[in-house]
Amino acid sequence: MDPTPRWLTSQQQVAWDSFIRMQEKLIGRLARRIQADSGMSAADYIVLVKLTETSGGRMRLTDLAKQVEWEKSRMSHQVRRMAERGLVAKEECPDDGRGAFIAATPAGCKAIEDASPLHVEHVRRLFIDALSQEELDMLASISDRVRAHLESQPD
Repeated sequence: MDPTPRWLTSQQQVAWDSFIRMQEKLIGRLARRIQADSGMSAADYIVLVKLTETSGGRMRLTDLAKQVEWEKSRMSHQVRRMAERGLVAKEECPDDGRGAFIAATPAGCKAIEDASPLHVEHVRRLFIDALSQEELDMLASISDRVRAHLESQPD
């Protein structure tokens, strides 16, 4: 690695700062709305979304952690808290006696079904409605490009 830092230009710094401020404000507002509307944390919501999007409504803990870009220990703690509230359950893995699946419970499925319409309305109001379709298409393209670049870089 080159010991000389590649400092950002002033334009690059403005773009980076603007992106970070927008992302933090948007995620913060959405997280507060989820909590107020449903009593779930944003972490509860994303875990239930990922589980209910899969066939069977269950995943291995490590796969779930990868899906949301969390460390395994963070996911373990989150799943434990959600299990205590009856939103998810651990199920034995028939193919691997050491492994287990994390599954959305009926209560977890009901919670996500109830929260999703309100959440999507907030996403629309706070984000989608601020942009034209052309801007949304460009943002999707930029996001895909950055994500692909991230995949090609070491962690």
